[in-house]
Amino acid sequence: MDSTIEDFVRGLALDAYLVGGAVRDELRGIDSKDADFVVPGVDYEGLRRALEPHGRVEVLEVAGRQVGARLYPSDTKIRAAAPAGIEFAPPRAERSTGPGRHDFEIVADPGLSIEDDMARRDFTVNAIARRLDTGELVDPFGGEADLERGVLRTVGPRSFAEDPLRLVRGLRLVSQLGLTPDAQTLQQMRDEAESVRLVSGERVGGGLHADGMGELSKLLLGAHPKQALQLARDTGVLTALLPELEPAVGFEQDSERQHLPLEEHTFAVVQAAADADGSLAVRLAALLHDSGKPGADDDHDERGAELASQALARLRYPTRLRSYVTRLVRAHSFALDDIDERFARRFLREHGEQLAFDLVAHKQADLRGKKVPESELEAADRLQRLLERERTQPHRLEDLAVDGSDLIQLGYREGPELGGMLAALLDAVVDDPALNTRETLLERARAQAR
Repeated sequence: MDSTIEDFVRGLALDAYLVGGAVRDELRGIDSKDADFVVPGVDYEGLRRALEPHGRVEVLEVAGRQVGARLYPSDTKIRAAAPAGIEFAPPRAERSTGPGRHDFEIVADPGLSIEDDMARRDFTVNAIARRLDTGELVDPFGGEADLERGVLRTVGPRSFAEDPLRLVRGLRLVSQLGLTPDAQTLQQMRDEAESVRLVSGERVGGGLHADGMGELSKLLLGAHPKQALQLARDTGVLTALLPELEPAVGFEQDSERQHLPLEEHTFAVVQAAADADGSLAVRLAALLHDSGKPGADDDHDERGAELASQALARLRYPTRLRSYVTRLVRAHSFALDDIDERFARRFLREHGEQLAFDLVAHKQADLRGKKVPESELEAADRLQRLLERERTQPHRLEDLAVDGSDLIQLGYREGPELGGMLAALLDAVVDDPALNTRETLLERARAQAR
């Protein structure tokens, strides 16, 4: 954690403990953006009084319950170090409200100990705290040892029952940290897999801030998504979360090129996209690109695009991202024949720059999930290089040496006639950039108008 934040919190005269992912990341030797503190012995009003002189204080809520405060420091240096604010909360614990396994609530209680707070956490690697004043590590469940051994272990047997989102969060930790669940945690995941259907879509996909960064996205952006997706399949979480992928599980493609069951091919493509540092959109497309293949005839792309849009809408992904991923899925099966400069310019003309480059990134990942000759991989790489080179050549309407007003002066009418002529001129210029002069294009337009 940034020492600026630590020094600031230490100066508040609160017996604060750094908790959660920040401590876990410290133990792994990496920086953390998390700034979450538990403060025993102080209730919400006490926290507010201590924090208000130092900036704007907001109520921190979980599941509609007030559990603490978030401070946005007035000091610009500290605010720059913690733009999302600094969270402070009294210890929280689980309280039974009835006889059933779901009959409980999480309550904040300043009288609880830091160990009590750790006991209601999800996984042992997240149930570690560091006391700011002394540097003492509080690790009542052996999280540091689990982290060193690469083990994912729940703090208690009710972890997933308390919050089914933890099923996806656990898979995310598998992807990010390469952890492997122990036998008890694995069984708990199997037992509670169906309950992931109860989790709101934005917590899984779209993100609470509508930024597309829910737990599934964080899983896909990890270093080991294939490992996490295989675990999701084996425990039943995958098809509960994404029923669109259920027909793909065990679907044999009976092809020398497509040598893997369809879901294994999908996982391999996602991993290849991750290995190439692909964007979230490319990785989401990799996950869903062949969802339309089971039961499809020749054109599985359109069906896959429909299923991708359906899944991303249900998981409350932002509209723009959902639409973009759907376009990627719909166009992902393009052929790699006769790759040359003209092909690259036409590709840019058809898709636009961002989509064109992302389609090639997806194609490269897709090919790495199949048995294909090296020449196909080389063709995809060649297309990527040509796109970089040809992107400076005219391929958009605004790149033309003439515009609509020029054609109107020649007698073209606004509407389909004008749009069609501009499109025809652009097609000609894409095929031969040397044609992109005002004189040449006006002459071609005059000839067509006669």
